[in-house]
Amino acid sequence: MTITEHTIESLHAKLISKELSVQEVVDACISQITAKNPELNVFIQLHTDFINSQVSVAQEKINSGTATMLTGIPIALKDNILIQGEKITAASKILEGYTATYDATVIKKLKAHGAILIPRANMDEFAMGASTEFSAYGVTKNPHDTTRVSGGSSGGSIVSVASGMSIAALGSDTGGSVRQPASFCGVVGLKPTYGSVSRNGLIAMASSFDVIGPVTKTVSDSKILFDAIKGIDSLDQTTVEGEISSDVKKIGVPYHFLKSGIDEDVLKVFEENIERLKSLGYEIVDISLPSFEYALSIYYILVPAEVSSNMSRFDGVKFGAKVEGKDMIDDYFKTRGTLLGTEVKRRIMLGTYVLSAGYADEYYRKAWTARTMIKQELKKVFESVDMIAMPVSPCPAFKIGEMASDPLKMYLADIFTVSANVAGVPAISIPGGSVNREQKNLPIGLQLLAPWHGEERLFKVGQKFEIL
Repeated sequence: MTITEHTIESLHAKLISKELSVQEVVDACISQITAKNPELNVFIQLHTDFINSQVSVAQEKINSGTATMLTGIPIALKDNILIQGEKITAASKILEGYTATYDATVIKKLKAHGAILIPRANMDEFAMGASTEFSAYGVTKNPHDTTRVSGGSSGGSIVSVASGMSIAALGSDTGGSVRQPASFCGVVGLKPTYGSVSRNGLIAMASSFDVIGPVTKTVSDSKILFDAIKGIDSLDQTTVEGEISSDVKKIGVPYHFLKSGIDEDVLKVFEENIERLKSLGYEIVDISLPSFEYALSIYYILVPAEVSSNMSRFDGVKFGAKVEGKDMIDDYFKTRGTLLGTEVKRRIMLGTYVLSAGYADEYYRKAWTARTMIKQELKKVFESVDMIAMPVSPCPAFKIGEMASDPLKMYLADIFTVSANVAGVPAISIPGGSVNREQKNLPIGLQLLAPWHGEERLFKVGQKFEIL
């Protein structure tokens, strides 16, 4: 086993026993990045000085016996998580040259553990997209077939783990942005309960949906990283704590929701995964979630509305890049018109529309009411089952360029992931098999959803599922 093939757990053991030094681990990851990044386009920029500056701190923790499971572990970071003194762009030209002025809360926590932080993993611009094709710095390619997308918007974070450029990573999940690329690339991606991880220092896309989530090789590693970053934060008033029983006996499957629009091979893999869950002793129950068919519509009304609000700060005046015009108003229009990408502008316009006079009542407020209905429906369903199983995506990784010119088709591919974000419940993507396309085996993930603060249920079932 090479250094970069290790999990957090196995690498920790090597570091503690002094079989490996932190410098050797870091050098191995940088070597992988140097060799593979030109083709896969995972990192927008490699901050070598910053990476190396963390090595001695981590090694001292190990030598002094104060190391944790994450000490000396290289963790890639999506380019929307702030690190004080380091460049960050959210994969957008409008933030080119911007240097973060403070550490995100998750960064403070990882630094305290002595983790080795590796910025800046590629992403869809401002996390708006599902393929990492909408990055101003080029598409991140799928390591299983470089003619296909990695998924998005956390494509860089996911591929860094899948290709051995890092041992683990952090992404952000607003509508499936950790789970969908994790499914496409064959790794574990967790979307925690909304509010369980601080958003302080995460560049906002849609504030009532965004959550930072771990990307790892195994479910056990996902738990390690989640436990390190979760918790109440005075700088994020939406953070909450909670705990529920981890016991799981019944797993619900909304079969009515899987009848159309899903690739036959993907459905077959899902059915095989359900049989695996049965063999582990779980009772599978057919459940009804009628409101789920509206989740995608709700998502694409509320999210653009929040995008429209959050993106107003990027105006060429406060920070970041600027395009000069004949006056201040012209500066504003030229900066946003030139430096923001197509998908970002599309969502700003959609959001401005649904918030405009005459339409806010017709769309925005109705969508909020429907969002509440989905939460209530899920709460009732979770009284009869302990967990829900669904596919992650209706299709395997698609060809680069296949959906980029058809935004509606791209949005429809989020059908199975957005519900967890609309409701705020935790969900995880676990490698569940593969489908063959053009002599290439493309990974397919199994998605599990738990009640609010039910991450331990996801870890417990996930660990059994992946061991089988």
